[in-house]
Amino acid sequence: MNDGRGDAWIEAGFKQLARTGIDGVRVEVLAKNLGVTKGGFYRRFADRGALLEAMLLHWREGRSASIAEQTSLDGQDPRERLRAVIQLYSERLNPEGMAIELAIRQWARSDESAAAAAASVDAARLKHVAELYRATGFAAEEAEAQAFLFYCFIFGQSLLFVERGPRKRSQLVAKSAEKLLD
Repeated sequence: MNDGRGDAWIEAGFKQLARTGIDGVRVEVLAKNLGVTKGGFYRRFADRGALLEAMLLHWREGRSASIAEQTSLDGQDPRERLRAVIQLYSERLNPEGMAIELAIRQWARSDESAAAAAASVDAARLKHVAELYRATGFAAEEAEAQAFLFYCFIFGQSLLFVERGPRKRSQLVAKSAEKLLD
């Protein structure tokens, strides 16, 4: 049950996860970061495992809802919607969001619950983007392959450093995006 009291702990957990990875998400550290006692934590969560479970649920539901909203056509042309999603992820860099994404994926390498959450989010992302590609006329199998390439691009471009600055990066992203929309 989420009565709101756990939200601050979950948010603090994500901030710590982004900074230090899963091993750094500890009750003592979060309490110190929040400026409260550990007792507040134990009134909301049975233990650290319950917090981690809540964090995964929050992340999975939030990411899945976000991609559903981002890919909703609402009368828009599917190619324009795809272009808007590319623009959203390539122009509005979110270092903390990417740090959380990477930390969850690292966590997923050694934890089944984290792996299941990441797989669920990936499935939702691929499903919704494949639906957009199908709406442009791609057959189902081709739409799935395009959706896979789309996400390889979305996440890959955010991890690459381009030597010649933001303008060159922007040009590369734009040219690459056009290839995904052909």
